[in-house]
Amino acid sequence: MEMPSKQQAIASNRDAWNDSARHHKETAQWQALLSAVTQADFSCLDETLIGVLNPVGIDGKDVVQLGCNNGRESLSLFALGARHVVGVDQSVAFLEQARELASRSPHSPEFIEADIHHLPQSLQGRFDVALVTIGVLNWMPDIGEFFRHAAQTLKPGGALVLYETHPFLEMLDPQAPDPYRLASSYFRHEPFVQNQPIVYEGKVEQQAAPSYWFVHTLGAIFSGALEAGLQISHFREYPHSNREELYDRYEAQEAQVPMCFTWVGVKRGLLITQCNK
Repeated sequence: MEMPSKQQAIASNRDAWNDSARHHKETAQWQALLSAVTQADFSCLDETLIGVLNPVGIDGKDVVQLGCNNGRESLSLFALGARHVVGVDQSVAFLEQARELASRSPHSPEFIEADIHHLPQSLQGRFDVALVTIGVLNWMPDIGEFFRHAAQTLKPGGALVLYETHPFLEMLDPQAPDPYRLASSYFRHEPFVQNQPIVYEGKVEQQAAPSYWFVHTLGAIFSGALEAGLQISHFREYPHSNREELYDRYEAQEAQVPMCFTWVGVKRGLLITQCNK
């Protein structure tokens, strides 16, 4: 199979996510979300992420979420005291959903359409905290370039916070006949390719633009961040899943694999210290 160029993969992923948005809106979860965001203290963030964000400090801060999807997590940052929140995504269709949710919220986030590789100048050096949650890193063909652009959004001393699926899980296929047998190399270079719509649970048997899911080792993540001028102040791995329900089968095993991680990198300047609790 011929691999796409970086630009082709980014554009195809954008098309795939724009197509995906309608499937996510046709759910009971969307209707519940429309109601939930009307509350000033709305939050969909789990305890793990909140436990990392609180020591970093969100109260009174300017925060950007890179890869904000439908904006539900961006809206949740106000419950932690964020002063101003900007959500960035390259999917116009998901940003329409984000703005619909924001229109029902007592808060006023800003949502911007932009590819992480072409962020507007107005976002440079502006934020105290940048947030990246599950799945964002794996849509990035070049993880080092991602960190360079992400770091540029931060003020000196600002923190980039990641809450991501663990790359070890990319070695396993929960739908395989033997889901505990290693199915792919940890050092895989070629992306996983999907030609059906991107949905969080199950499958939609329709043709869609190809989406390209890139695997990045922890070494590549750490090296890319350090080269981008970020000083790592926190890293912790967890035995719980923060992705699709089919991965729940790997939890609570006698021989437990790491399933997700949290990570904080501080832009060189004023150092924010954080303990691994």
